[in-house]
Amino acid sequence: MAVEFISQVHVRDSSDLYPKPGADIDVAYLRRYADALEEAGFDYTLVPYGSSGFSSLGVADALSQLTERIKLVVALRPNIIHPVAAAQALSTLDHLSGGRAVVHIISGGTDAEQARQGDYLTKSERYSRSAEFIQLLRRAWTESTPWSHAGEHYRFDDFVADLRPVNGTIPISLGGSSADAYRVGGSLADIFGLWGEPLAQTREQITAIHEQADLAGRADKPRIWVTFRPIIAPTEEKAWEKAHTILGALKRNHVGANEHNTPQNVGSQRLLEAAKAGELHDRALWTPTATATNASGASTALVGTPETVAAAILDYVDLGADLISIRGYDNLNDVVDYGKYLLPLLREELASVGSPA
Repeated sequence: MAVEFISQVHVRDSSDLYPKPGADIDVAYLRRYADALEEAGFDYTLVPYGSSGFSSLGVADALSQLTERIKLVVALRPNIIHPVAAAQALSTLDHLSGGRAVVHIISGGTDAEQARQGDYLTKSERYSRSAEFIQLLRRAWTESTPWSHAGEHYRFDDFVADLRPVNGTIPISLGGSSADAYRVGGSLADIFGLWGEPLAQTREQITAIHEQADLAGRADKPRIWVTFRPIIAPTEEKAWEKAHTILGALKRNHVGANEHNTPQNVGSQRLLEAAKAGELHDRALWTPTATATNASGASTALVGTPETVAAAILDYVDLGADLISIRGYDNLNDVVDYGKYLLPLLREELASVGSPA
């Protein structure tokens, strides 16, 4: 399958590098950002979710009217919406966008964040709920007569959806780095999301996901999505100078991050372990950015010229990743730079070795 590229949408002019107070949605900025994503040539954009922020479904619906080509990956937590209501909302987005909807299921990385919206399940229970949620989404999109369900986490009677996805279904993504994540995602997801770890550790994770797919009797495997934060410049020297400037800003803007307790989610723990093992891994994977933020989300960088970073990304493609997420620290300007200097190079390299892009 073709290698495709993902970014992340932002709804206001605030970034890791230049944080600004407030939580408003700047519609003019959102429109400008959406235009930049399409002009850069991204195939997908993630619409993120947090307990204190905007509705990912609401922003995705808006993006469906502001874009023409890019696929919209909506992050959803099963605790905030019933699966049949989610199926309805996602089918609506799919029709509004002409078949461009994708959903990314977030089981929940920390108990405290989940509790902010009334979710008190354990981590294992949350993944069990995600599995049931995914199965119900698929049934809601395919059952043609009223059906009922009584499961561990959900119960309802005589549901049937009149509005179905444009292409019959909607791709479902799930991420994580725990055994529960591998089991649920490997057995049920169309896409599995990973954060940018060293090649050896990424290979181990892909193997674990594929093993779970085999145990589930799947004929296929989930597509692998890996996320990086590239820092590029015309020369290696300038790229590293830029990297250290960004690191300084992250340390200033995340004062006290290193004093926090060890993150509860396994993905962040793994990034911090990689950082302890060394600042630079493989060709260009740089980990101090993870340490500076206590591995809050996808936080490892790839540093170098576009050629160096492209080669590093292609190493992950060789492992089996065919969805590559690249998002920066100066959001809009980095999208523009990736579109000018990195994505064309990656597609050229992929074409030269016979991989579809």
